[in-house]
Amino acid sequence: MNMSKIVREAANLLFPFILVFGFYIVLHGHLTPGGGFQGGAVIATGFVLLFVAYSYPQITERIGVGALHNTETLGLLLFIVTALIALGFGVTFFTNWMLDIGPILNNPVAFGPNPGDLNTAGVIPVMNLAVGIEVLGALSVIVLYMMSGTKETI
Repeated sequence: MNMSKIVREAANLLFPFILVFGFYIVLHGHLTPGGGFQGGAVIATGFVLLFVAYSYPQITERIGVGALHNTETLGLLLFIVTALIALGFGVTFFTNWMLDIGPILNNPVAFGPNPGDLNTAGVIPVMNLAVGIEVLGALSVIVLYMMSGTKETI
């Protein structure tokens, strides 16, 4: 069953802002409190808002369970591959290998107040992004499966 038009329009309006805020939390996780899990949960909350505003058949037309499973798998693969690449450089699994190889994500963190430089921390931002994607997929799948009991159409 659909919610009212006002609820659907409010959900459509708020959804992009929730996504931006969630990705902000994910991308700044190595500098501030937050990170992949917290940001992924915020992003999944945006999807849950859409799930509540629309009926189950309408949601599964737009966002299929398969797409959410693929999102979850993508996050897990990104996490594992980033950790495995370290073995290719001859260091231990999960070593912060990006600090030594190039101009991306390898600036040292400044002492004192945080200047907000995102180009720091090596693989940690990549791991945060991977966890955020995985949590987004997993929490959205859980809620979508919970909604599958409401398949009734009017």
